[in-house]
Amino acid sequence: MGGKSTGVKVASSAGRTLGNPNASALQRSLAGSALAQAGTNKTTSKAMEVKASTALQSGKSAATTKVLAGSLVSQSKK
Repeated sequence: MGGKSTGVKVASSAGRTLGNPNASALQRSLAGSALAQAGTNKTTSKAMEVKASTALQSGKSAATTKVLAGSLVSQSKK
């Protein structure tokens, strides 16, 4: 796909997530991946795409988790 990168709002949310001591391991993982893609043409890895997709489908995911996951899924190779 290519051409997409993490937007400013999502990157900001990812930065706050990484700085939050109460963030879950999943949130930190998604945030790190989102920040790594910020300002680049990198795409989401297959493993991270699966993790993000699972988070989006879960009814238990927090809003921040879904925002980060949605950004990563949108940047995956289709």
